[in-house]
Amino acid sequence: MLRLAEYIAERYKKVAEIGIGNYTAVAEYLASRGLRVIATDVKEVRSKVDFFIDDIRNPKIQLYNGVELLYSIRPPPELFKYIIGLADRLKADCIIKPLFGDHADGKLVNYKGLGFYIWKKNSF
Repeated sequence: MLRLAEYIAERYKKVAEIGIGNYTAVAEYLASRGLRVIATDVKEVRSKVDFFIDDIRNPKIQLYNGVELLYSIRPPPELFKYIIGLADRLKADCIIKPLFGDHADGKLVNYKGLGFYIWKKNSF
């Protein structure tokens, strides 16, 4: 996933990871590169980045002020529409790195062999 982190670090300054779970390496790498990173999940997670409990199905919008990108790594497909919808409300870009075999209606990007979907803020 460090390829995804590299892609994000080259393009954004403030990002939010949705559904961070126990895999905090991408968010922590981004913070180490100087990005402002927040992370959310529905349960408490130990992380070295700013963490907030939040449910993407009913998000606390104020948590995401100034975010340029929402990204999520392997979220359940039923949450895709909520993640994309929040990005649209925030006028932010959105990246979803799905599990192998899951598909979304965003633009498929192949970055150094890593596939993920992206929605640019002007494409919603």
